[in-house]
Amino acid sequence: MNYFLIPILQIAYKDIILELRTKDIFVTILIFALLMGVIFSFVFVPTKQNVVLILPGTLWVSITFAGVLGFNRSLVLEKDKGNLDGLLLCPVTRDVIYFGKFLGLFLFMISAEIFIVPLYAVLYNVSILDVGIPVIVILTTIGFAAVGTLFSAICVNTRSREVMLPILLLPVSVPIIVAAVEGTRSILEGSPVGIERWVQLLAAFDVIFLVLAAFTFGAVLEE
Repeated sequence: MNYFLIPILQIAYKDIILELRTKDIFVTILIFALLMGVIFSFVFVPTKQNVVLILPGTLWVSITFAGVLGFNRSLVLEKDKGNLDGLLLCPVTRDVIYFGKFLGLFLFMISAEIFIVPLYAVLYNVSILDVGIPVIVILTTIGFAAVGTLFSAICVNTRSREVMLPILLLPVSVPIIVAAVEGTRSILEGSPVGIERWVQLLAAFDVIFLVLAAFTFGAVLEE
């Protein structure tokens, strides 16, 4: 077990240390999502009816596109600096590398969402004290980071990787995003049955995407 967990934590720790030095991924995710949140708040009048209809979609659109920018930066930095070749030479299996990169991206997105979600709550005058909010956020981020880590590895060796990543990633991520939007809307409407259904669906997506991505990650890294 330690042979599996320790390298994962070491890879994630490496990514965190590099990010603390450069702040490329975190700043990209945070600034983009904050800008979209402010823009959306001016476009729509935040009445009670509009908030229930608009807030879930605008929140997750912002986080989704901000995450795509972060995924683009993740393995591109590894590839350009030659770190990716070093990772592939390490005496660990490819799924260990995948989970290490996934954990790093997950932590980056969660760190940004800690600022983004309260900002949207202030802009739209809603409460985020419901326990369902962090559950939806964490489950959605797990699934989105799982898929994003895999597709960023697929696109890192292509010439037009900045364009290819959203083209490949977003269609696959649609079930996760839809479940996140509907789960958030159920929370705002106060519908316990709806929340439970979407939480279960998100959990199922997370397990499926994590397993499939871990199995295929090694193959997509081969040039």
